[in-house]
Amino acid sequence: MTLTSRRRVASTRLFCLLPLLFLGMPLQAAEPGPGSVPEASDTSAAPERFVITLQAPGDLQAFLLRHIELQRYRHLPDLDSGELDRLLIAAPDNLRQLLGTQGFFSPEVTVTRQPGGPALGEVLIRIEPGPATQVASSAVYFSGDIARHAAAEEQREAVRRRSQQAVGQPFSQAAWDRTKSDTLRLLTAERYPRARIANSLSDIDATGHAAHWHIELDSGAPVRIGEVRVDGAERYDPRTVERLVRLAGLRPGADYSLSRLQDAQQHIADTGYYSSVFAYVDLDAAGEADTPAPVVVQVREAPLKKVVLGIGGSTNNGPRLSAEHQHLRMPFLGWQARSKLQLERHDQLLSTDWSAPVEDDGWHWLTGGRLARQTDGDNTVSSLRLSLGKAQNSPRMDRRYFVQYDRARTVNTALASLSSDGNEAAVSVNYGWTWRRFDQLPFPQSGYGLGLTLGAGTTLGSERKPFLSTQARWLGYWPLDRGLGAWTATAETREPTTAPPPSRLGRLALRLQGGALLADTTARIPDTQLFLTGGDNTVRGYGLRDIGVPQADGSVAPGRYMAVASFEWQRPIWRGGVRTDWESVLFADAGIVTNQPSHTSPKVGVGAGLRYNSPVGPLQLDLAYGLGPKRLRVHLNVGFSF
Repeated sequence: MTLTSRRRVASTRLFCLLPLLFLGMPLQAAEPGPGSVPEASDTSAAPERFVITLQAPGDLQAFLLRHIELQRYRHLPDLDSGELDRLLIAAPDNLRQLLGTQGFFSPEVTVTRQPGGPALGEVLIRIEPGPATQVASSAVYFSGDIARHAAAEEQREAVRRRSQQAVGQPFSQAAWDRTKSDTLRLLTAERYPRARIANSLSDIDATGHAAHWHIELDSGAPVRIGEVRVDGAERYDPRTVERLVRLAGLRPGADYSLSRLQDAQQHIADTGYYSSVFAYVDLDAAGEADTPAPVVVQVREAPLKKVVLGIGGSTNNGPRLSAEHQHLRMPFLGWQARSKLQLERHDQLLSTDWSAPVEDDGWHWLTGGRLARQTDGDNTVSSLRLSLGKAQNSPRMDRRYFVQYDRARTVNTALASLSSDGNEAAVSVNYGWTWRRFDQLPFPQSGYGLGLTLGAGTTLGSERKPFLSTQARWLGYWPLDRGLGAWTATAETREPTTAPPPSRLGRLALRLQGGALLADTTARIPDTQLFLTGGDNTVRGYGLRDIGVPQADGSVAPGRYMAVASFEWQRPIWRGGVRTDWESVLFADAGIVTNQPSHTSPKVGVGAGLRYNSPVGPLQLDLAYGLGPKRLRVHLNVGFSF
């Protein structure tokens, strides 16, 4: 059903297409009439010729003062009384037009001029906006292939649901424009990148103060995926790029998908082979016929070898020095190798990680080793870890299985009985996976992430004891303006259908972590397989690894069970009606480490902080009070990861 053929009754209804208005941009001024004074090229420094006093509801006053055309003439140096009177005649129509963009179609507007103030006096404007217009209905009509394609039924329903979100909300031109653009975006994201808005109508019932929206979308022909072309690949094998595109679901003959194209681009960038990646579907090469469209990936290659020296610091560990070496194609093997040396006040680390190129099934081999030394009070733990396994990574899910060898030695400078002889060693087989369903990264507003790791192993040495280990972590966000169940996703992309509107109430964040190691009480488990917590990303108000099993000398040791919970209220900071990059945070953290699950006495920290959404990710500064030590601590952290 097309809009042009629909019968319309015009008895008490006003049919209009409102003029497009973009907030923050001056409106095009109407012609003041014969004898008017043209606008000066630069009048910002000229004195006021008249002042404007506007009496209107607070939410409309700033908007009208920003856009009313009279503002353009206040500083004209040669504006006279007669010309101002002619401008005042046109002012009510201009104000009614502006009010119409905000859903007020029956306003009472009075404009008078009074003496006093600057040379031409004061312009007094009184506004009674009248009843606000509500969106009563929103209908979407389809033409083109999507109207008759059975496989596109779910996509049609997603577009209709998006248009229905405005029903019951106050009418505004901005909301009308946003609904049109969002419905079109949903259509062009899957199968139909050439889709367009064929017709649209905002049908205003001035008597009933209701708006009825109608949008006709022409999908055009569907687009199928063809070959993969890689531009800019010289040093590294382009077959890796082609493989990642196919693994993202863009196989020959598959339907066009923007989300899968973005996944492929992100996955290619994550390999480290390229400093920049841009992927797109070449619609021009496909033409209008049902010819597969090639996927073009433009890359800029990263250097083969790189050394990075770093200086930094943290509230947990003080100043930090680091040196990293990267080789993206090792001789003979063709693997990547990344080695790192890091020196901090309480931690020293030397590590190397090697990974093979991605295989056809999406998995790749990896191996690594690390020597570490960490000091917590009187305890110093020296450890060695070696691992070998395979991994499969994607923007939404990671999987990994690996064999791991651990060896650790603990030295306690206060009590020799708390030291170990260095024979604590273990080998284990592990499997882990991570799900990510956040709406946007690295600044999520809603969604969740879940990670699980399971392991089984045995201690080594003169006496071998089996053990089982598990770790779990959860992070969830709930925007308050849309309720706790507001995060929805489409079945295909499992991503939010549209970007969420800015929330003044902010969001709630819940972080949960847990771990357990099950073994005989006499099993000599390496400390690196056990748990400690406390610090910037766990329980704030406590130092790094301050929460563990209490020892006789007052220090803490790693335990076999760990649980951490953190609850935050993250609220954006607004200024002048505009959301800034800053947020305020209130939080409460709790954590426990024990060898006996029945012995539960959690350590609690509470506090407040600030977040800044920087180009490298969230920058957080928190002031926390630990209820146990009864002291304040400052915590600083940069970036988002899950």
